[in-house]
Amino acid sequence: MGHGHAHHHDHDSTTGTDVPPALDLSIPDRELPPADLSRRGFLRNAGLLGAGAATTVLAAGAPASAGGHGHGPGGDHGKTGGFRWLAGDHHIHTQYSSDAMYRVIDQARHARAYGLDWMVVTDHGSATHAKIGVEKVNPDIVDARGRLKDLLIYQGLEWNIPAAEHATVFVHPGRDEVAVLKEFENSFDGGVRNAGDSTPANEALAIAGIKFLGEAVRKRRVEGALFLANHPARRGIDSPHEIRAWRDADPSVAIGMEGAPGHQAAGLPRASGGRARGYYDNNPSANSFPGYPLESYRTWGGYDWMTSTVGGLWDSLLAEGRAWWISANSDSHVNYLDTSQRGPDSDFNLNGRYNDPVHGPVITEAGDYWPGQYSRTHVGAKTFSYRAVMDGLRAGRVWVDHGGLIRSLDVRARVAGDRRANSGTPLGGVLRVKRGTSVEVTIDIDLADVPNWSQFVPVLSRVDVIAGRVTGPVADQDAFTAPNTKVVKSFEVTRRTGRISVSHSFGRANEPFYLRIRGTDGKRSQPGLMGAAVDPFGPALDVPGAANPWEDLWFYANPIWVLPQ
Repeated sequence: MGHGHAHHHDHDSTTGTDVPPALDLSIPDRELPPADLSRRGFLRNAGLLGAGAATTVLAAGAPASAGGHGHGPGGDHGKTGGFRWLAGDHHIHTQYSSDAMYRVIDQARHARAYGLDWMVVTDHGSATHAKIGVEKVNPDIVDARGRLKDLLIYQGLEWNIPAAEHATVFVHPGRDEVAVLKEFENSFDGGVRNAGDSTPANEALAIAGIKFLGEAVRKRRVEGALFLANHPARRGIDSPHEIRAWRDADPSVAIGMEGAPGHQAAGLPRASGGRARGYYDNNPSANSFPGYPLESYRTWGGYDWMTSTVGGLWDSLLAEGRAWWISANSDSHVNYLDTSQRGPDSDFNLNGRYNDPVHGPVITEAGDYWPGQYSRTHVGAKTFSYRAVMDGLRAGRVWVDHGGLIRSLDVRARVAGDRRANSGTPLGGVLRVKRGTSVEVTIDIDLADVPNWSQFVPVLSRVDVIAGRVTGPVADQDAFTAPNTKVVKSFEVTRRTGRISVSHSFGRANEPFYLRIRGTDGKRSQPGLMGAAVDPFGPALDVPGAANPWEDLWFYANPIWVLPQ
């Protein structure tokens, strides 16, 4: 049975000229018969077709571009699943942030030492940063790029989203990277523009900011620009309708959110009593979305409630067919057990930076880890390049882990029985099959084989397959549940070394659905918020001051859709 792949990862030449009319974007709407036109309309409205999809279904043979971002053909690069998996961190602070202290080169050297291939410098958006910091940090980034050739270092900023939380915004390196970021920050940062309150006007300013970034790419001022919402459930002010609106403003820019926040050391037990993991110790405020439960203000197994709840907000977006990806990162400001302190005689307000750090007493109260020390975002790239990482992120070829739980992951949706190397549809893609075709997911995992920073080799205990129907757009833009999504299969892992390979059959596919994968060391679990019938052994609610992150490890993978036609 022939089948195609999203983003032109089409290794089955038998399907190259056998595209259903509804999916063939070279055929205008006006030339389609009513049945095909109706089907195209459903797919387009669900975010599964055309320019509005950006990173989901594109007809084989049609131009794979949206918003000026093209995706070239896949291929075998001698790495897992035919991709070169590059680990990174898109949320890192330096001495150019008012609450941080490290030099760019300090963060970059540690990132490389902890196995990262790419990183993004994201100093806080602020009046001082917008005025001088965004320019001053650039020579440090350029210098670090020259000194660490095997680390891709992007310049970005942590955007104060008008009417909402923070977000990573970053651009492809180039002549105008500073100019674009500076114009963006001065024009659209909620702190700079005093636009933090949850008002319609401020929400509109956030949409305008995302569209500005898309226009900067289309006008070729920068080669690429991406947005990911940071710690989205921390304060309850990223409402469901805002998240949907960000994504719809430009899906080639607004691609996802932190599935797991940084500050993972914050929950460690300590003499002071400790804090909440991720610094998720907030309560609802006047700007919070009133529909969110109190449990949403805490992490679950170190992951944000939006991601960790099976049948929750993330699943509600995926069930619509919206491409919305997750990441994990350090949010490194001041790192646990480091022996640095801010340089003496610093004047941040005057200089837009702190003086270079100096040796100091051991920092036992800090809540952060170095980039790559605990959290990693793994991106399936075609090559080692800035563009390839951004393309991989945009395509959703991403999985995330904590504590080095596993070494590598390859997930494929396939026609049942197809076991050809690198066939099937990878993470972030859409498997198109004829209605009634039997479909399965295959999962290949290389188990951890070296000690992590905490000096033990993690042991994977269980892998869960989560799946749900694609039901199309919701009438209520503030919906945050997916009633048809649940854990459909769990695999207990008994091996301790080498590779495990498992598969799960979904039977004959007659309706669109999606699947996603997660795994755990099994040390902490409880039934999910939607009940044991939906998620019998989900991550447990993290307890402030009693959440050792090394004793509660999970990995999560981005989804794959299956589209019968």
